[in-house]
Amino acid sequence: MTVRWGLIGASTIAREWVIGAIRATGGEVVSVMSTSPERASSYAAENNIGKHVSDLDALLSDPEIDAVYISTTNELHCAQAIAAARAGKHILCEKPLALSLDDAHAMAKAADEAGVVLATNHHLRNASTHTAMRDAIAAGKIGKPLSARVFHAVYLPPHLQGWRLDKPQAGGGVILDITVHDTDTLRYVLGRNPVEVIAFSQAGGMGKEGLEDAVMGVMRFEDDIIAQFHDGFTTKYAETGFEVHGTEGSLIGRNVMTQRPDGTVTLRTAEGEQSLPVTGGNLYETALAAFHAAVAGNGRPSATARDGIWSLATGLAVAQAARTGAAVPVKTGL
Repeated sequence: MTVRWGLIGASTIAREWVIGAIRATGGEVVSVMSTSPERASSYAAENNIGKHVSDLDALLSDPEIDAVYISTTNELHCAQAIAAARAGKHILCEKPLALSLDDAHAMAKAADEAGVVLATNHHLRNASTHTAMRDAIAAGKIGKPLSARVFHAVYLPPHLQGWRLDKPQAGGGVILDITVHDTDTLRYVLGRNPVEVIAFSQAGGMGKEGLEDAVMGVMRFEDDIIAQFHDGFTTKYAETGFEVHGTEGSLIGRNVMTQRPDGTVTLRTAEGEQSLPVTGGNLYETALAAFHAAVAGNGRPSATARDGIWSLATGLAVAQAARTGAAVPVKTGL
């Protein structure tokens, strides 16, 4: 079946990644919604989308739409997702799912009641580098996992600045933008859930209104695995990385915390070093292929609503830890 999509939000990420991924995996983009009629019209023309509307109800009442992709600012996700579920549309929602756990659970409940798929667009778990690391750990290649390190401090380019840096009410700041991705990737690679966190945040001059633009901290996972993370919008010259260290070896991922299918993974043990084979492949196409299959009743999306709730709960705990200077338990309500 061809899944027909409506875009809720005329966003940069949809233009750069998701529209192409929908089309590459057999879907069709039918319509786009922006509250600005002018932006909706120009966006549709620029991206070869046949319809454009400036009202959510107009998009959701369109019988030619099967699924929606929500990429509006974070405070809008909950109401838009619940409305979409009640209209019988499947939902792929950007992270974080919402700004509170109550709202995220309400979204999941609405989707369950409507019998529609609700997925979180956590793209990094779709990278072949992270799957290679996950498989190596599961196969015992590094023995018992003990610790991990995530380097995800980047520079937020000018065209993505704006609400992420100056609107606390929209859920801006680096924690809900990047730390939630770290959480999901760590959960995927380690196969374990976070238990508690401690963190320090920084206002390095890019974030307005008191929003943090960098954060460092530690997450404790099940089985007493500790994971260090560094996230930032202010770091122009760093590279990204993801490491997992165990009793019998280490996995060293370089330039893997990215939207592009880049990066390498090295396994280091007593026998020396070896590069793990990675297949590459567009991360968003992998996500959309899984989503389309889930809509057809075959399998599940790569990142579910439950996964989105876990990453949101952890992000909220990191934000609280940074405010209070105390360790904060991760509580999902699941």
